[in-house]
This record gives sequence, structure tokens and C-alpha cells, in this order.
Amino acid sequence: MRITFLGGTETVTGSKFLLETERSKVLIDCGLYQGYKWLRERNWQPLPLDIDKLDAVLLTHAHLDHSGYIPALYKHGFRGPVFTHHATKDLCQILLADSGHIQEEDAKYYSKHKLSKHEQPEPLYDRQTAESSMKLFQSVDFDEQVEVGDIRFYLQPAGHILGAASIIIEAEGKRIGFSGDVGRFDDVLMKPPRPLPELDLLLMESTYGNRQHDPQDAAQQLAAVVNRVAKNGGVLLVPAFAVGRAQALQHLLATLMQEGAIPKLPIYLDSPMAIKVSDIFCHHSDQHRLSHEQCHHMCDVVTYTRTVDESKALAGQAFPHIIIAGSGMATGGRILHHFKRLLSDSRTTVLFTGYQAGGTRGAKMLEGVDAVKIHGSWIPLRAEVEVISGLSGHADYLELTEWLHQSKLASTTPIKLIHGDPEALEGLRVHLQEQTEFKVDVAGYRDILRL
Repeated sequence: MRITFLGGTETVTGSKFLLETERSKVLIDCGLYQGYKWLRERNWQPLPLDIDKLDAVLLTHAHLDHSGYIPALYKHGFRGPVFTHHATKDLCQILLADSGHIQEEDAKYYSKHKLSKHEQPEPLYDRQTAESSMKLFQSVDFDEQVEVGDIRFYLQPAGHILGAASIIIEAEGKRIGFSGDVGRFDDVLMKPPRPLPELDLLLMESTYGNRQHDPQDAAQQLAAVVNRVAKNGGVLLVPAFAVGRAQALQHLLATLMQEGAIPKLPIYLDSPMAIKVSDIFCHHSDQHRLSHEQCHHMCDVVTYTRTVDESKALAGQAFPHIIIAGSGMATGGRILHHFKRLLSDSRTTVLFTGYQAGGTRGAKMLEGVDAVKIHGSWIPLRAEVEVISGLSGHADYLELTEWLHQSKLASTTPIKLIHGDPEALEGLRVHLQEQTEFKVDVAGYRDILRL
């Protein structure tokens, strides 16, 4: 057996891990590269594998850095099954189509305004291709045993978002664990990640491998920001991931208003994708902490802006108010149009509530840049920029360590660290090396591991 690290190494995006036995080949995750241009360019490079001989894709969860390359794989001829949890399939139905649509629109925009070095810029894939790729999806339950050739696997809850799973693979006498993205023990919405069984090898994410989440209550932090915006008579712009983060924000804002901790400001969810996800969230009530009543309450206090005209109309809304819109790292989506209109206004506050990959607009804004480039134009950044980490869907280094201790892993189980920026990977490696007996090292891009 061998594992080839085709992505999700030395960075947090582009997760792809090729596992091969004598009889079978499966790809664990099939994600897009995001962030820095030199990383995004990898999306256009052919994968070093024979797609015709790939038996299946095993998908941990729906986020695009794990699922977003599936339509491209389909475009290049892959017709095998994509195995994942039912909720992940439901989410991918929305996220992949949206990804294709955004790429189409971006290509049209850059072509119209001559913003590309290519005369006719093309999307990596379009909406139709993304929708067609969904016929490959075969959804399964947690703990359901599935066989692909001589490989047997099952999914177990990882707590990160709806449907998020760790994948446990058995083949050729070995048991390998792929952590996926690991959630938190006290997440606002999701139940905690399940501890792992005994393994011969673990590939583990390290997104927050060198950081500890702010111990301050996320709801209190959010309330403080909202109250300040209300006092100043401004607008609160919240770039938010459509899956998980948008729903957590809705729930917290609804609860804070109900408790009288913040004034009853107009709240707009300006993301058709997040709106659809909110419906799915309420449908899969067995996977999260909220009651049926709480689910519906968080939707009732928020105004959903579905159409482009409704989104544009927000420009005429009286201050103060709150706009939640994608994308979470400000790499695209409707939040950019609000940025173009409001970033130069000192009354505006931008609130980031999740991880910002290096090279994204979100990361640059947190670094304190004076201006932000949007659609070829530089927009002065006079708005306040705030961040709260308590809503992160990723376990920090202490929580990851506790998750390992709760698991049935032998004290000397080998661990390969993946899905982290270099500082996070090294931070977690050093921490685990000093505090545990696990055999820990960092996976490199295109490394090959033989077992």
C-alpha cells in the first residue's frame, strides 16, 4: 500500500490523498486550491494519476478545499463513485453548483473588462459540469461499512460541519485514519468529534496547530462588536462561510436579540447558498445541538436576500444594520460588492469569524493593508476590521491533543500532519513531539508513503 500526498500539504487547501493497494486506487478528498496565486495555479495542472484507473473518491466533507475539484475530475473523465455522508451530498449539491457559477461569472467579468492575460478566460469548470458530477455521489450513513475492491472503509463523525467525517480505511492488513477537519468539543452548533479507534497510521489536520482559540465567549465578543456598530450608526459586514458559519451567526444574533444583549437591528443574509444551507441544516437535526424551535427562530429574525436586485437594494437601507454574505475569506461572492460600497466608510466594521488562508483578501485585511483590490480596482480600507475566533469550526492544538488522548490510538502511533500552513504544521509537530509519544512528522507535497 502507498499514499501519495497530492494536496492539503504545506497549506490548508487542495486536499487530495491517493491511496493505492495492489488492486485498488481511491482518492481521499478532492479539493480546490485557494489563496495564493501560485497555489491556485495547481488547480489547472493535471493530476499525476490515471483517472481511468481511479476506483472511487472518498469525501470527508463538503467544503470546497476538500470537494471543489470533483467537477474538474468529472470534466477530465472520472465516472467512478464519490462516497460521502448524506448531509455532505446535500451540501455539495449546493456548493459545487455555486462554485461553477462563480467561476463562469468571473470568467465573463474578466473577459468583458480585459482583466485577464488570457484573451478568452475560461472557468476551471462551469455550473452544468458541477451539477452533472453530482450523479457520481453515493451517500452512506456514519459507521456503514463500504468496500471498494480490496479496500474497506467507514465514516465517523468529526464534528466540523454537517456530514463532516473522519474516514477509517482497512486494506492489506493495515488500518489508516484520515481525520478530515476536526471540530471542537464546545462548538456552538455541532456535536463533538468522535474519538478514533486503533490505527496503524493517522493523517491529521493542523489548521490551528500553533494557536489556541480565544477563551472569551464568542457570543459576548459578537455582542460587543454589534453594540459598537449600533452606537456608531454604521454597518456590520460579516464575510461568512455558507456552511456552518452563517448558521452559527444567525443563531447567536437571534439569541442575543431575544436576550436583550444587542438591539434589534435589521439582519440580512445576502447569500442564496447560505439560505439553502440553512434549510438543509434544519433538515439534519440529528447532527447538531439546536432544537427544532431554535432552528426556526434563527431563520425568522433574519431577512433573506435571494435575488441580485434584493442584494443591490441593501444599498438603500438605513443605518445601522448587519449584512452576512459569502465568501468567508472574501475571495468572491456578494460580500465584495458590499466591500466596494462600504470599505471606504469609517463607520463600517468588517468582522471575520473564521480562518483566513494566506493570500486571500481576508488575510490581507487582517494584516492591516491600506487598500483592497476588488474587480481590478483598489478600494481604500477605512473600515474597522475585527476578528473573533470562538466560532471556528476547527479544533485548536490543545483540542486536537485532547482528541488524540480520548482515542484508542497506541501511544506510539505514527501521525502525518496535513492541512495546515507551515507555522501551524511545525507548531503542532513540536507540541506533540514534546508532550506525547506519538511519532509525528509533516507530510510534504507529492511525498509518497509506503506501508
